[in-house]
Amino acid sequence: MKRPLAYISAAWSGKQKTDSEQAARYCRAVYEAGFSPICPILYLPLFLNDAVPEEHKSGIDIGRDLLRRAHVLVVCGNTIDENVKNDIAIAGRLHITATTLDGIMAVKGQGVKRQDNR
Repeated sequence: MKRPLAYISAAWSGKQKTDSEQAARYCRAVYEAGFSPICPILYLPLFLNDAVPEEHKSGIDIGRDLLRRAHVLVVCGNTIDENVKNDIAIAGRLHITATTLDGIMAVKGQGVKRQDNR
């Protein structure tokens, strides 16, 4: 079964260990919901130095290219920063569906159970 690509976006803290651990949890949840997660924060810091302006720009470009290839943008966490806003805007221009992690989980029947008021 081919899984649709899901680009993971979140307001990262800037602490590599914390961000990597959180990104891995988000990716696992998205995977369990039936998608193939794409999360540049998990691997770009392994070979790019964000403190070097050219490499910082390369990281942004790589992330944008991966977002263009995704079927859905999944916004994770409770905070929306400028990077997340940019991801949402790019997804909108490219007609890529943007949703939240809670939205994906609910659609897949793994989220919050709604009461039936019939």
